[in-house]
Amino acid sequence: MQFTNRISAGRALANKLKTYANRSDVIVLALPRGGVPVAYQVARALNVPLDVFVVRKLGVPGFEELAMGAIATGDVRLLNEDVVNYLGISDDLIDLVAAREQRELERRDWLYRGAAKPLSVEGRTVILVDDGLATGSTMRAAVKALKRLGPAKIVVAAPVAARETCESFKTDVDSTCVCVMSPEPFQGVGLWYRDFSQTTDEEVCYLLKHAKEPPRKHAA
Repeated sequence: MQFTNRISAGRALANKLKTYANRSDVIVLALPRGGVPVAYQVARALNVPLDVFVVRKLGVPGFEELAMGAIATGDVRLLNEDVVNYLGISDDLIDLVAAREQRELERRDWLYRGAAKPLSVEGRTVILVDDGLATGSTMRAAVKALKRLGPAKIVVAAPVAARETCESFKTDVDSTCVCVMSPEPFQGVGLWYRDFSQTTDEEVCYLLKHAKEPPRKHAA
């Protein structure tokens, strides 16, 4: 099975989250950029607010797809100690990569939200959405950062995830994890999409703008 694109993936994921529909205590937070088109479909289907939560992966220099950790809004840094120790990555190199990604995190946060305050998560159920979970390091950083803000519950949600990663969220970070598919072997998120083209900043801004409109006024 493959999803046609992030739109179809988001609709499939929304079907798994129907129990959260039309609840005033629920919000959807997307991990940009790829998680935003997925989360948009989820938020529209559930009729709940949508916002972004900016997290940046810390890629291994020269092998950027391999995550050695992640950072998130709120000065959160989470390292994949197994990767760091196995490759012998120095603290100085980690700091260098983290500083670069911090600049990008701040740029995106301003671009997507401007001076507007983020949605309050205190006491609410937060559905945290990405387009897929491989190692899950980016999502773990997001969960860690969100817990500091006092949500009542965090639901990690993705159309596709490595089975071991999905299970780890239930034990490692005490979160509910909802996935449409957990295929084995997993190999990579993009494999499970026919169209996995990069989501642009313009698309993110467009979706966040229209997410504020009543569902009946804006076609998916």
